[in-house]
Amino acid sequence: MADAEQARIAQELYERLGRADNILQATNCMTRLRVRLVRKDAALVAAVKGVKGVIGALDVGDEFQIVLGPGRVQAVADEVRSFMAADRAAAKKKSGANVEVEALREAIKAKNATPVKLFFRRIASIFVPLIPGFIACGLITGILGVYLKLAPEAANAPLVKLLAVFGNAVFWGMNLFVGWSAAQVFGGTPILGGVLAAVISHPGLANVTLSDAPLLPGRGGVISVVLAAGMGVWLEKRLHRVVPEIFDLFLTPLLTVLLAGTATVLVVQPLGGVLSDWIGRTATAAVGSGGAVTGFVLGGLWLPMVMLGIHQAMTPIHVDLIARYGVTVLLPILAMAGAGQVGASMAVYVRTKSRRLKKTVASALPVGLMGVGEPLIYGVTLPLGKPFVGACIGGAAGGAVQAHFAVGAATLGISGLPLAGATDHVLMYLLGVVVAYAVGFAATWALGFDDPEE
Repeated sequence: MADAEQARIAQELYERLGRADNILQATNCMTRLRVRLVRKDAALVAAVKGVKGVIGALDVGDEFQIVLGPGRVQAVADEVRSFMAADRAAAKKKSGANVEVEALREAIKAKNATPVKLFFRRIASIFVPLIPGFIACGLITGILGVYLKLAPEAANAPLVKLLAVFGNAVFWGMNLFVGWSAAQVFGGTPILGGVLAAVISHPGLANVTLSDAPLLPGRGGVISVVLAAGMGVWLEKRLHRVVPEIFDLFLTPLLTVLLAGTATVLVVQPLGGVLSDWIGRTATAAVGSGGAVTGFVLGGLWLPMVMLGIHQAMTPIHVDLIARYGVTVLLPILAMAGAGQVGASMAVYVRTKSRRLKKTVASALPVGLMGVGEPLIYGVTLPLGKPFVGACIGGAAGGAVQAHFAVGAATLGISGLPLAGATDHVLMYLLGVVVAYAVGFAATWALGFDDPEE
């Protein structure tokens, strides 16, 4: 439930966005309220940015993204959606609905529902509810790994073994969680998605031989699960249309599991295995053979991707890498973009004479150090221009260090200093962070910037 401050922000945003008549859809990720609007102009954007508590706002094609920060965004998004539901319910009770607005809304929906945009948006949204679990279990795994390197004799202690179970819990059940979430996102029955995920993961598959080859439990990981859940939902929806209502409760789930399950084992899982193998080989080969060069490129490009709000497309790749190798080698590289941002902002703080700008940097730096870089992006570096470039250079340098030492992370959803505890090379990760700080600072100092007037 939203507190008073979150409720105020939600109410103001709802009014300035034009209420339910203008809001087509309101979703959220870990830091941003993402809305699709009927009408969007400069006045609306300025009004939204003027809401106290809004960190930043940007127009990304068909989607308008409002940066609120972790924790706050979920409560605000829930409130906005409740306002929309209430207004639309009230509107249905009234006669003479605004047909013109409804027609315009549907036209915009059709225009913006391109396959590519819908695909990436849906795939990313599958994993957002899982991120808190990845954070908790990844940190437990990482911290426990560091402890056992210092005290290997403690490996057989009951408490250590219990903590290892805690740390592995989300990964042990990951396919089931992804199957449930994917079916829900695709508009089907969540438990049927979970059942298909269980089929993919079931150890009994190893006892089944087809064409003289035993089946492989878990092959394809989350890639296979998402494909299976999508196919299961597609089939379930069509069965609802053709199965007589009196038999729908029994036949539809039965046929969905039997038909989709068979197709999953024979077609989807092998296909998912090929895709998963390709993703794993490509990512590890890029870092392994490209080394520091690959890290430099990825670390330098990540901030613009975050700014554009397309960074969530990497989430399923991180999840698949963790499922296959226990760590993702990409996250530490990409996390350096935020560290470069911190270094650039430190240079701004030292060099600026503006008390207002100093106050902005000082208030945003603590969360920046913790891996939440958007307050620094929209409050400091991006408005100043050149410091944003300096931050990208810092991120590139830090990314080169992470790739050179092949640092991996056993979690996702966090960045900055907290990520150190979930990496397999803590000191090397921290070295990369320091390098990103230093290079981001130096590059911003060298590039300079126009100091704003008070």
